[in-house]
Amino acid sequence: MILSDLLTRTEFFGVLSTLMMFCSRGNYFRSIFLGKTTPHAFSWFIWGVISSIGFAAQVAEGAGAGSWARGFAAATCFILVFVAMMRGKNNIKRSDWVTLTVAMLAIPLWVITRTPVWSVILVCAIDTLGYLPTVRKSWSKPNEEAAVSYVFSSLGALFAILAIEHYTLSTWLYSAVLTWSNGSMALFLLIRRRLIKS
Repeated sequence: MILSDLLTRTEFFGVLSTLMMFCSRGNYFRSIFLGKTTPHAFSWFIWGVISSIGFAAQVAEGAGAGSWARGFAAATCFILVFVAMMRGKNNIKRSDWVTLTVAMLAIPLWVITRTPVWSVILVCAIDTLGYLPTVRKSWSKPNEEAAVSYVFSSLGALFAILAIEHYTLSTWLYSAVLTWSNGSMALFLLIRRRLIKS
């Protein structure tokens, strides 16, 4: 029996996207419990809230299988918040609080924005803000983040775009931003490691 008999094209990429997110999270959890990675709770909290909103928006706009990975990601973000509080970074800086506050204050804007496109643009902006605490932490200690996890997340978001059943700016933009931001984070970590090593 060939794959097309089992899954549609969008379902295939939906499963592949979710599998990439599973690999991303599995690698990240493994790295934490091996003592190599120290997650920042603020970043994961922001990503959890925004991923939940993004997932809901994608479902409402008809993303179909393209939303599966985002739903999985949202759930695991909140698990990582708990893990980060137990095993992650406790040296919270003022800039981290500022980032968290700005991100949370932007959420009411998302709620009152009735236009799906503007809502997704706000979600993308808030999600990107969530990287700042982790980037700050990783500037001097890039080995405390699992770069390969961000690569898997980037691939997961890319496959999620291919899994979308109904293409509108509201269904694909968030995944496109996640493809770019996760890929950029992985590249940033690899460059910082090389610079510090040399």
